[in-house]
Amino acid sequence: MEELLKIDFLQQELVKRWHLEKPEASSEGFLGLVENQHLQNFLLWHEEDIARAPDVEDSEIARVKRSIDRLNQKRNDLIEALDESILRFLLEAGTDMNQNSPANSETPGSIIDRCSIMSLKIFHMKEQTMRKDVDADHIEEATRKTKILQIQREDLLTCLLQLVDEIKKGTRHFKLYMQFKMYNDPTLNPKIYSAKT
Repeated sequence: MEELLKIDFLQQELVKRWHLEKPEASSEGFLGLVENQHLQNFLLWHEEDIARAPDVEDSEIARVKRSIDRLNQKRNDLIEALDESILRFLLEAGTDMNQNSPANSETPGSIIDRCSIMSLKIFHMKEQTMRKDVDADHIEEATRKTKILQIQREDLLTCLLQLVDEIKKGTRHFKLYMQFKMYNDPTLNPKIYSAKT
């Protein structure tokens, strides 16, 4: 699945671009899912920054909290969609997962999600290395952390490729894990359905 090889560049490039222009996903197919899922993390990151600002009004905190809930729901839905897409691709390519092989607790979609978050961390940690209002120790520490984050993200991308390769070989499998998030569901969250009566 050669699209997996494009995820690294795509996520990093979009983080840079979205800080300069309106963030939106434009690709189609599998990479469109990757972009959309990445977009939710991008938007979540910046909403969470607002929520932690010491001077923000309570009404803005309430708005941000609702926005975070919606974005997080969409993010999780897209992780599941990524897993379904990868599973469908494998089946269409003639790979029937060997259910007798060891199960991988983390799905490919959740690894892609972690890589997305790491690309955001790397971008924002690099920003810290360019600040003019901090001392040299701050710059040095941010530089050190940036290097560690880059290594960790590279490791995750390698794990993703290895997992898919092992699935193709029949030496590992994964299952679609549905999140069944309850907090946004008006039929499952008692605070929502109780308010209607």
